[in-house]
Amino acid sequence: MSRIGKKPILLGEGVTATVVDNSITLKGPKGELSLSLHPLALAEVSEGQIIISRKNDIKLARAVHGLTRSLIANMANGVKNGYEKKLEMVGTGYRVVKKGSGLQLSLGFSHTIDFPAIEGINLEVEGNTVIIVKGIDKQLVGQVAANIRALRPPEPYKGKGIRYSDEHVRRKAGKQAKAGAAGTGK
Repeated sequence: MSRIGKKPILLGEGVTATVVDNSITLKGPKGELSLSLHPLALAEVSEGQIIISRKNDIKLARAVHGLTRSLIANMANGVKNGYEKKLEMVGTGYRVVKKGSGLQLSLGFSHTIDFPAIEGINLEVEGNTVIIVKGIDKQLVGQVAANIRALRPPEPYKGKGIRYSDEHVRRKAGKQAKAGAAGTGK
């Protein structure tokens, strides 16, 4: 048995789960998420918990067993607590402004970049250099944060760019002049 797959998923207070055909739907205080299950995975709801099992013991079923359990556990946490990613902008003149439900970013280019709002994601701005991405779908929150970071990833020489708040950017030393090499004509 999969060590991860055999652990039951505890549903928190206010979270309900329903399994219909080959899909599972979780409802909680923050919202509702659903997932269509792989044909080799089975889900059963009983006594405030979800138990994931598999139809047979082939290699693919064993691989899908733990994956399905992790996806449903993330959904249960999302509808109860939600997810959040914090991004920081580092650089002279780098700033962000909330524009409608989207963002307008100044990232050192000759133009500003408009980042549109995405359904299911709440974009917030702290000060003028911190972006907070919130939502109930863990994968979507991470993808939107990665898309914002990809607009200007941190560079290793000065550390300028957009980075996660807990990300450490490894810095490189710049070019250094060699002593005695200047003016030798070689």
